[in-house]
This record gives sequence, structure tokens and C-alpha cells, in this order.
Amino acid sequence: MIKKESRNVARLARHTRVKNKVKGTSECPRLNVFRSNSNIFAQIIDDTKGVTLVSASSIDKELKLENGSNIEAATKVGELLAKRAKKKKITKVIFDRGGYLYHGRVEALAEAARANGLEF
Repeated sequence: MIKKESRNVARLARHTRVKNKVKGTSECPRLNVFRSNSNIFAQIIDDTKGVTLVSASSIDKELKLENGSNIEAATKVGELLAKRAKKKKITKVIFDRGGYLYHGRVEALAEAARANGLEF
């Protein structure tokens, strides 16, 4: 019988492969996305120092979301992340989709961040 690898194990392998190529620096940090079944999280990370510079998620009290697992929530998280990045004077980032397909909630978050001033 053929055993199929779980989707999350395959995603983690893709994420590791991408992370080896994509490194965030002080000038151009990495925008990382994590998507669970119930929420979406985004961080802007400086990999040289190993520090999270800015973060936003669908569980932030500021957003007051009823459902954190839809495209509308991802769009609001992307907008909030871009606003917080502007306050820290971060305009250019490298997008790290975390091994997920660039589709649905991940795409909505990225497009909202771009529309609100982040360049990638």
C-alpha cells in the first residue's frame, strides 16, 4: 500500500527549500506568511539579526474580526501589516509564502500589502 505524505509535511519541505534561497536583511526584510485553518499570520523578519520587526494577524484585537479564515480577513491583515511597516519605515520586503500556493488567502494578504505601500 502506498503511503501518501501529509500535506503539511510537504509544505514544510517546500518552505525549507524556499527559506534557504530567500534571506531577509536589514535593508530588505522577509515577509513571512503562516496560514492555519482558523487564522492567518504575517511577520516581517530580519534574518541577519533573527528579529521580528513587524507582525500582524487575524487574532489582533485591533481588527475585530469574526472569522479569521477568509479572504476578507487576509486582506485586512495585509493592510494592517503594511501600515505597521510604514511606521517602522519599512517599504521594501521579500515575500515568503511559507510553502503555500500563491492563491486565495495568501494572495489576498500579499495584494493588500502591496496596495498599501509595501514593495515586493
